[in-house]
Amino acid sequence: MYLPCVVAGMIAECLVAEFRVEGDDCPLAAATANADAAIDARPPQLRSDGYVLLRFSARPSDELTRTLDADDRIRYLHVTRADGRHNYRCLSKHPCVVHELVNAGFLVESMRYENGGATMRGAVVGYDVLRGVMEAAGRTVGVSLERVSPLRADDDEPVASVHELTPAQEESVRVAVEMGYFDLPRDVTAAEVAAELGISKTAFLERLRRAQGSLFGAMFG
Repeated sequence: MYLPCVVAGMIAECLVAEFRVEGDDCPLAAATANADAAIDARPPQLRSDGYVLLRFSARPSDELTRTLDADDRIRYLHVTRADGRHNYRCLSKHPCVVHELVNAGFLVESMRYENGGATMRGAVVGYDVLRGVMEAAGRTVGVSLERVSPLRADDDEPVASVHELTPAQEESVRVAVEMGYFDLPRDVTAAEVAAELGISKTAFLERLRRAQGSLFGAMFG
């Protein structure tokens, strides 16, 4: 968790920033351009040998797996299935835009690749750092700052990290919200949300119950 910047002489202000990247030819962006899939990725880990460790997940898709496996920039692709999603790990030696932003001071928290582009959310520690990140973004193709706001004292890390939701549970809650499952009156049924997720109604309700248990447990101790 990022602490509010209240100590004089340390940091003027912490900011939450979201970048949109178009035209990045990194393996994950390219894979979502060629396969009908969305990828949720953790921040990449750069190794001393120049390879980048990638860890990400997506809805089960043989097309996505084949696309990634056929990309000669990816090494040692490993796929497992858990809680209705495919979890991937691999090495890549292809540089991505995110590395430029991280080197400039962007503290990336979440990355979502879809339709050949990516949305990256994180924080920067002060406006000077933000300017440096924007200068780095200006040297790359298709990077734009979508939004920026001060980090409040009650801001937390992403829900999945704080409340220990699995990627499948987080996706189920997000899709349910987007489709109006929690609206009054309810716009869709559990079966319709499950169909959108590509799982059974029973599996959706189980994910929802576990997610609500984690969220409410964190809220009320």
